[in-house]
Amino acid sequence: MKVLSERHQQSILRVCEYIQQHLDDELTAEQLSDIAACSRFHFHRVFMAFMGLSTTRYMQLAKLRCASFRLAFEQHKIIDIALETGFSSSEAFTRAFKSSFVQTPSQFRNQPNWQHWHSVLQLPSIPREEMILNVKIVDFPATHIAYVQHRGAPQQVLDSAAKFIAWRKQTGLSPIASSETFGIPYSDPNTVAPEDFRLDICGTIKASAIPDNEFGVIAGVIPGGRCAIARHYGSHDTIANTVYQLYREWLPDSGEELRDFPCFFHWINFVHEVDECELLTDVYLPIK
Repeated sequence: MKVLSERHQQSILRVCEYIQQHLDDELTAEQLSDIAACSRFHFHRVFMAFMGLSTTRYMQLAKLRCASFRLAFEQHKIIDIALETGFSSSEAFTRAFKSSFVQTPSQFRNQPNWQHWHSVLQLPSIPREEMILNVKIVDFPATHIAYVQHRGAPQQVLDSAAKFIAWRKQTGLSPIASSETFGIPYSDPNTVAPEDFRLDICGTIKASAIPDNEFGVIAGVIPGGRCAIARHYGSHDTIANTVYQLYREWLPDSGEELRDFPCFFHWINFVHEVDECELLTDVYLPIK
């Protein structure tokens, strides 16, 4: 039974990723059951058993999730976001959005309730088959950064990200298009109380100081030194899998010792720019 269960999990994972890559397509039950390599007579029940909701509802939530990021972090017109994420009209989008998240799209854009948003989108995670890590050792240069410190529940990180994005846009000191973006987690969200979780959201800057500002953004440095680097593919929600794999599998066999600085992430692209399954993140592990 365990082998059958793992096969079904990977089948459902393939379907979820396919849906995320084809949000603006009209997907049929036959297509999805073919992707799952599952009889169409049983596919919907298998999906419901693992995900706790229908494929129709999952597709709607996937569209709304994508639209939410674009509402929060882009300035495109709401009608354009609605059509580009697979909704037939602005009215249909608004109805679906408000029904799911209580807020209208414009209310969410102005003041997103990320905590409620997370509760609606709290779907079961499907274990992904572990990939063999391709780990390189690099000399990371000391890097001047501007950063905002997030302290609190991981579900509220996007509020802090919005502040940092607003600072970037207002000052132009760390342009998203020409600067690098990092995240430095000083604690593991799986092992600390929500109020003790800390993550610094960082952007590279040329100067070593920045003016006082209303967003709480300050200057800092990511110290230079040797690092092991591994690439994480896909959702930021599963980045812990790559981090744990580095610590559990690569580090013991490497003969390397850790430096006194936390692991950190280089976010190469963003969820409002690409499908979630196409996200790329480099995970750096500082070593002596």
